[in-house]
Amino acid sequence: MSSTAGSRVVVTGATGNVGTSVVRLLSEDPEVGSVLGLARRIPDWEPPKTDWAGVDVASEQSDLAAHFEGADAVIHLAWAFQPTHDPATTWRTNVLGGMRVFDAVAAAGVPVLVHASSVGAYSPGPKDHAVDESWPTHGWPDAAYCREKAYLERALDTFEGAHPQVRVVRMRPAFLFKRESASEQRRIFGGRFLPGPLARPELLPFLPDIPGLRVQALHTDDAARAYLAALRSEVRGAFNLAAGPPVDAELLGKLLGTPRRVRLPRSAARSAIAAAWGLHLLPASPHLFDAVLRLPLMDCARAHTELGWRPERTATEVLEEFLQGLQQGAGAPTEPMRGRQVG
Repeated sequence: MSSTAGSRVVVTGATGNVGTSVVRLLSEDPEVGSVLGLARRIPDWEPPKTDWAGVDVASEQSDLAAHFEGADAVIHLAWAFQPTHDPATTWRTNVLGGMRVFDAVAAAGVPVLVHASSVGAYSPGPKDHAVDESWPTHGWPDAAYCREKAYLERALDTFEGAHPQVRVVRMRPAFLFKRESASEQRRIFGGRFLPGPLARPELLPFLPDIPGLRVQALHTDDAARAYLAALRSEVRGAFNLAAGPPVDAELLGKLLGTPRRVRLPRSAARSAIAAAWGLHLLPASPHLFDAVLRLPLMDCARAHTELGWRPERTATEVLEEFLQGLQQGAGAPTEPMRGRQVG
């Protein structure tokens, strides 16, 4: 789909962090004819040229192919992070639901599929230099998120072999943040009752410095711009998406103005997370923490050259915006993104 003129685009998971950015950009694009947002709960949000349908991609009762009929492209973003204590549930939503989307794309004859993969699909890799899209995507097997992202990469390998007429694009973004996602991400990773004002720098007596904790971040709107660029071109395959600089204790210390960094062994940090997770006090699992310490840094040269894409915000600017959102209980007018300030 080299031209989006008058095109019809269907977006699954359209009310989440990435979905709200993608739908907004599509609805504002004069070359896009219409957008159909699929979500389990229809929002009160009414962007231009956008219709909604209440759909659970994991449900066998959902006729996905009927929703995809006549579409010029499907952007698959639907994903469930929780419950981490019940990986069978996330597997059913993420993996089986994803495979249902792929099958429906083929059944409806949709020519373009853009799939939201992740840096989490990558096998453990270096922290001192960046890897390109040829790095293995076997994930970190102990973390459900990584395991599921990696499995869908293998499912797409099979899908592309069976349906070469479908142009498949895989986006592998870094950790995605925006101001409006703050409340949702606080609930997903920190817990429903974690006070957002704790993000205030003056409340941090020191900053833990954990070996291996060096990752990349990206503004969600910048990721959405890459999705739109993929629709406008004839590219196939995978694209790394990240902004610089890499996020580590030194950058966070500067951002938060925290004067003292304290070296904290991995084992101590993991034990604390595992204890809180085991007591159901923390939604984020110690297995995901293990994976984060092993994720490689990504080289985004392919996105720069083939998509003409570069992030408009640095990782520092992204985190500054996100921290403000945490303090203010920021959100958006969809059920997953609803704002809530916990004092």
